[in-house]
Amino acid sequence: MIRRTFLALTASVALMSAPAFAGSHDKDIVDTAIGAGTFTTLVTAIEAAGLVETLKGAGPFTVFAPTDAAFAALPAGTVEDLLKPENKEKLIAILTYHVVPGAVMSTDLTEGMMATTVNGAQVTITLEGGAKVNGAVISAADIVATNGVIHVIDSVILPPM
Repeated sequence: MIRRTFLALTASVALMSAPAFAGSHDKDIVDTAIGAGTFTTLVTAIEAAGLVETLKGAGPFTVFAPTDAAFAALPAGTVEDLLKPENKEKLIAILTYHVVPGAVMSTDLTEGMMATTVNGAQVTITLEGGAKVNGAVISAADIVATNGVIHVIDSVILPPM
């Protein structure tokens, strides 16, 4: 029942977001994020962290991508602080916590699923009340790129300290 509800929700959200991701099948993860127009902060952070070439690489990768609104919800000054060169390692740790090796589609997600991120720490998937990763709501799923898949999330998830 939960899986069916999630799949129905995912399908309807995916249809509503289709124009923002039109043509994503022929673009890599970075270019798909740029083309969407709602990941400006994420793309800026990826550039500052020096991860562009990695996320344009062969992959496949699964990226839980926070929107600009998700970054804006962080405490004032947080993003600006993370983008400073002296905080590059911290930024890399946060961004790589949003990436899982392999292409994990929404149909692969199960309640309580644990996934090891590129950061090395694990995230937890929950499905009750809608799909979430570490409590961040997956608002659009299965946006396929040439080197993986993007799942849009409504907040920035932070690795354990």
